[in-house]
Amino acid sequence: MNEQWRSDNQIQLLINGEEFYPSVFEAIAQAREEVLLETFILRDDQVGSQLQEVLAAAAGRGVRVEVLVDGYGSAELSADTLRALSEAGVRVLAFDPSKPMLGMRTNLFRRLHRKIVVVDGEIGFVGGINFCADHLGDFGPMAKQDYAVQVRGPIVADLHKATLELMDQTSQVDRQHKPWLTERVPLQADSAHAKILLSVRDNNRHTADIEAHYLNAIRGARERILIANAYFFPGYRLLRELRNAARRGVKVTLILQGMPDMPLVRLCSRLLYNYLLRDGVVIREYKTRPLHGKVALVDRHWSTVGSSNLDPLSLSLNLEANLVIDDPTFNAKLYDHLAELAQKECKSIPLQRVLRGYWWRAPLIFLSFHFLRHFPAWIGLLPAHSPRLKPWTTVNEETASAPHLNPEKSL
Repeated sequence: MNEQWRSDNQIQLLINGEEFYPSVFEAIAQAREEVLLETFILRDDQVGSQLQEVLAAAAGRGVRVEVLVDGYGSAELSADTLRALSEAGVRVLAFDPSKPMLGMRTNLFRRLHRKIVVVDGEIGFVGGINFCADHLGDFGPMAKQDYAVQVRGPIVADLHKATLELMDQTSQVDRQHKPWLTERVPLQADSAHAKILLSVRDNNRHTADIEAHYLNAIRGARERILIANAYFFPGYRLLRELRNAARRGVKVTLILQGMPDMPLVRLCSRLLYNYLLRDGVVIREYKTRPLHGKVALVDRHWSTVGSSNLDPLSLSLNLEANLVIDDPTFNAKLYDHLAELAQKECKSIPLQRVLRGYWWRAPLIFLSFHFLRHFPAWIGLLPAHSPRLKPWTTVNEETASAPHLNPEKSL
């Protein structure tokens, strides 16, 4: 890890699409120089249409607008949408695009899973929320519960640099990683002096940075650990540190999916319950709607919000981005929200219930732990992966006649 802490940042917690989308759209509407946007999923729905409108309007008034989407997660974007964005002056790139084979997409792994927006180099957004309608409450019972943050201050320069470094792999443009400073209405922040660092996971120099921050924070915990994570199937080291923290008297609480969008995910997570519960870890399953969050806090200062799940895809394959926050005010805000969620909208999982049928699950649990113990080494044996970015309009023209499947549920 070689990230740098940045002091004196403003930060605001954004809960679900109802708070995230208006904040992003307003920032883009005020853009004067540049809009950079990375997302895993962009869909042709009410949210995607609103985003298209504000991006096109920004490009129309001379703002440089660049969008990077994942070739798998956003494969269903229509040719009309892509054409309209291109004609408006928006540069749209696809990460690892590929043609379907026999109607099936082949780019299942090593996805661009980051969700980052940077406007004029001075305001940024990071979290787990995609640009699609299933992050809105009126989507119905399967609307996602999710989180992001809005930031201003020195940390935005790091977001700006990280996004440009990825986008510029496809161009010969030599751009300065220097933000434009403009006068804006101050952010109504939860904290105005937060210390923040940007941690990314890639398949080159930062293969385990986000996991390392989790491990360091958990090892140093003295009072409380609260993790809300959608897809929980972490490495063996992280499981062991959670158990060890509970053994030394730390209150360890996990908020996991109880109403999953992918049932297999909950099955995998539940294979780990007995190992954690028997040493005092508290597990609560969120039942109101699918949990899509990727947030955590330790003690009264450390927090993280971002795109990384605690599963093999996020920890070993995908491109991810989390903000790590050292700030007691933000920590308290996040804790109050998650504690209320755990108390009012979650079901507690007792050890007695997990032990029922233990003889049937024992072989699966045994295999799961050996998988988690050795998975990082196995991934290291795979060939190095150089991400490919391509103008999305070109990709769409090449695959317009090919049959597509619906994208996997949002990760």
